[in-house]
Amino acid sequence: MASVARRPAPAPDAVTTAPALRRTPEERRRKSGPALRAFFRIAETWGLDVDEQRGLLGWPSRSAFYNWKAGRAVTLPYDTLVRISLVLGIYKALHILYPEDEFADGWVRMRNLHPLFEDRTPLRVMVEGDVGSLYDVRRLLDGRRGGASS
Repeated sequence: MASVARRPAPAPDAVTTAPALRRTPEERRRKSGPALRAFFRIAETWGLDVDEQRGLLGWPSRSAFYNWKAGRAVTLPYDTLVRISLVLGIYKALHILYPEDEFADGWVRMRNLHPLFEDRTPLRVMVEGDVGSLYDVRRLLDGRRGGASS
């Protein structure tokens, strides 16, 4: 009898959360710590100041922001997790598009003539805009790399 090759089961962290569970406090709590650690690594790489970081996170209070930065156990709001996910996707897309790390990481601070940015930096657009601005930047980069959001 021929054996059927089976794919190994995905690691628990690689499993996509079902849409119905994404907003639950338990799921948000599970994802909050790793999401914040990743966000703050990107913020450091991009050289973001406190206000730029808070803007990307949706303008949490200063006390909440500093609690998050200190790594205190927290359950982030769903909107904040979405924002962090978009920042991670933007970071990933930039590093796919631009293999030179210095350019990829500096792109958010470069003035851009694309109509989305209107001669402003992508960072300024993302910080001053709402979550839709983050989606717009993510979609633009994903379109440039010829891929779908992932």
